Amino acid sequence: MLVALVSGFALSQAYRTVAGLLSVPLQADFALSANALGVIFGAFHFAFGGMQLLMGLCIDLFGIRRTILMAFPLTVVGAILSGLAQSPTGLTVGQALIGIGCSPAFIVCTVFIARHFPQERFAAMSGFAMGLGGLGLIFTGTPLAWLVEVLNWRWGFFSLALLSALAWLLIFWRVFEPTPATTAGDSAPPASKPSVGQALLGYVDLLRMRQTAGILALVFVVYASFITLRGLWLGPFLVERFGQSLVFSGNVALVLSVISMFSPSLFGRFDPGNARRRRWLPVIPGCMVLCFLGLAFSQHLGMSIALIMAVAIFMGSTIWQYANVRHAYPVEMAGRAMALFTMFMFLGVAFMQFLTGQTGALLPTGDRYTTVFCVMAVMVGMGTLAYMLLPQTTAPTAPTPAAQ
Repeated sequence: MLVALVSGFALSQAYRTVAGLLSVPLQADFALSANALGVIFGAFHFAFGGMQLLMGLCIDLFGIRRTILMAFPLTVVGAILSGLAQSPTGLTVGQALIGIGCSPAFIVCTVFIARHFPQERFAAMSGFAMGLGGLGLIFTGTPLAWLVEVLNWRWGFFSLALLSALAWLLIFWRVFEPTPATTAGDSAPPASKPSVGQALLGYVDLLRMRQTAGILALVFVVYASFITLRGLWLGPFLVERFGQSLVFSGNVALVLSVISMFSPSLFGRFDPGNARRRRWLPVIPGCMVLCFLGLAFSQHLGMSIALIMAVAIFMGSTIWQYANVRHAYPVEMAGRAMALFTMFMFLGVAFMQFLTGQTGALLPTGDRYTTVFCVMAVMVGMGTLAYMLLPQTTAPTAPTPAAQ
């Protein structure tokens, strides 16, 4: 069942990184500025992040299976609309629909793991799920670049629509809600479900908890920096600064995708545990800041690719943040806690793509990447500093009656 759920997450990964290659032909076909490109592909992330609270509520109220089966067909509709688009408006609407359809894709995986696996296996199993979901990133590397070169960018969206339909059928066939008797130990779901009002008040309780602000500050920037690099600027950066081809960019994206498949599992295996995780969580983002500063000023292709690969490796530490959320909140609030966490993760992606698109548009094509990567470095640094300074907790906080 987990593998079936991950198939939806793999398609979500593909959709959120498709801009890294399609941005080049789209700019040519629609005469798009960097600002307009950021708005179009930022629509996916705004819609994705904005729907997280609703999806977390639906998971806690209606279950994993019904939530993903109701939402995911919108990815097919959005991909077809994007492939048929004749204007930037059509592309934007299509991306927004895809974002809504993909919004429960990874949260259903993490909630499934939180409810049906022991807590000590959460980081490892989440790393496995995130790594397997990296198969979607592989499609948006060399295969997509080849498809665009042979046919055109529209067939990229059409092929993703077909794969989304197949993923929905797999989930419909294989995924069912386990009964409480079949779940593992302390991870069993609660016997009674909250009412809609109680579930909504549970979000208020989450935001009031002392550890929430720091957790959200860090998640807002770390994953966003990788997806903004991989999903928006990778192709234009290699093409414009170094004069490389679209297929070369696709090959680099393919290597990034392979790294992204294994780095979460690697970090999951070496999770420092609840007692030491807080001390280690800011270290990796600090290394990412240095990587983005290096990319901002690097004029050497080999050095730039090495720094991009390092960012892909460091991105795997996101799994520690998920494990931190699993530890910081009671299992009864797992759906809403993961939803709030994921919402800020992808609102961060949308904000970073929008902001870098705005700043990138201020400078000529050959110079804008210095500003873009400096902005990304500053955002990651600010989020990391906020996490270090804001209060934390070392044990799960008991939910209030409203949260229960």
